[in-house]
Amino acid sequence: MECIVHFQVIYPQPQERKSLRGLIFVGQGQEPANSQLTTMFKDMGFNVRLEDEAQLLFKPVDASANFEYIRVTELDTGEEVYKEDKDLKSILEHLLPRRF
Repeated sequence: MECIVHFQVIYPQPQERKSLRGLIFVGQGQEPANSQLTTMFKDMGFNVRLEDEAQLLFKPVDASANFEYIRVTELDTGEEVYKEDKDLKSILEHLLPRRF
């Protein structure tokens, strides 16, 4: 199964962001491992190490790299993701009568 990795490369001067995408093959219902992400970045010319696993933040291994860090913004496996619409929920709570 394919996983499209959406990420931003942050450059120091001027504070420039480039939104890019990569592709990783994973098993059904799985997300890519951190090592797969690191390998994908290396194949794209970004030699990085994982800095913050919770935020999926990668920093360059080489201090002379021309970018500050890479941040993964989305892992798209093609599966539908349920996202609650808080505004709609609030409207419905005010319009519909409460039952006890």
